[in-house]
Amino acid sequence: MDAFFHSARSKTGTKMNSTFFTEAYAQLTVADLEAYHRAVFLNMEGELAAQKRVEYYRGVLRHVGQNVTIGGSVRFVNPQWISLGDNVQVHDRCTLIAQSEKGITLAEGARLKHGVYLDTESATTGYITIGKRVYIGTGCCLHGHSGLEIGDDSLLAQNITITPYSHKFADPQKIIYAQGGHQRKVTIGRDCYIGMNVSVLWSADIGDGAVIGAGSVVVQPIPPYAVAVGVPARVVKKRGETVVADSKLPSSRTAVPPVY
Repeated sequence: MDAFFHSARSKTGTKMNSTFFTEAYAQLTVADLEAYHRAVFLNMEGELAAQKRVEYYRGVLRHVGQNVTIGGSVRFVNPQWISLGDNVQVHDRCTLIAQSEKGITLAEGARLKHGVYLDTESATTGYITIGKRVYIGTGCCLHGHSGLEIGDDSLLAQNITITPYSHKFADPQKIIYAQGGHQRKVTIGRDCYIGMNVSVLWSADIGDGAVIGAGSVVVQPIPPYAVAVGVPARVVKKRGETVVADSKLPSSRTAVPPVY
C-alpha cells in the first residue's frame, strides 16, 4: 500500500510528492486545524474518541442524555433539532437529518445499528419519534414527511424502509415529480416486530404488538397483535393462535410456518 502511494502520479503523469499532505497540513489555519481534528475524532475508533464525541455533541444537539453512545462517522444534519435520551446508542455510519424544528427524537434506550438512515424530509411537517428501547437494525431507511412515530419496545430488523409519501403518476403527460404525492403520518405501535427487508408505505399503520413477516410490503393498516405476511401483506393469524385466518392460504388446521 505504501509503495502504491509513493509511486502515485498526478493526472499529468508527474510523480506526486511523497510529503504532499504533510506540506498541506503545515498550511492549515487555526480554524482549519480545528476542523481537521474534529473530523479525526468524529470518525476514529477508540474509547477516548467515543468519549469526546459525546462531549462535543452535548453542546451541539438539542438534548443528549446520560450514558449515550455515538459511533464513528455518524452524520447529524441540523443537530439543534435532534434529541437523544438516556442510554441511546447510535452506531457507526448512521445518518440523522432533521429538516424541521419538530426534528428527530430517540427516547431512552433506543438503538440505531450500523448505517441506519433517518430523514424527516419536510421542512414544515416532518418529524421522527422513536420510542423507548426500540431497536432499529442495520441499513434501515426511515422517513417522516408528515411524521413517523414508533412505539416503545418495537423491533425493526435489517434493511426496512418506511416512507410516509407516495408519488402520484396518473397523468402521463406530466413528469411524475411534478404531480405531487400522497402524504400522511405513519404510526408503528408498541412491541411490534418487523422482519428484514419489509417496506411500509404511506397508507399503512401497524398496530400494537403486530408482527410483519420478512420481505412483506405493507400497504394497508395492520390491526393490533396480527401477524401479516406477503406482497401485499395480509393478516394470516393473531398472535397466540395456531391457525391461519384465510381459507385461501393453507388449511385452517395447518400452523403458519415461522417466516418472520
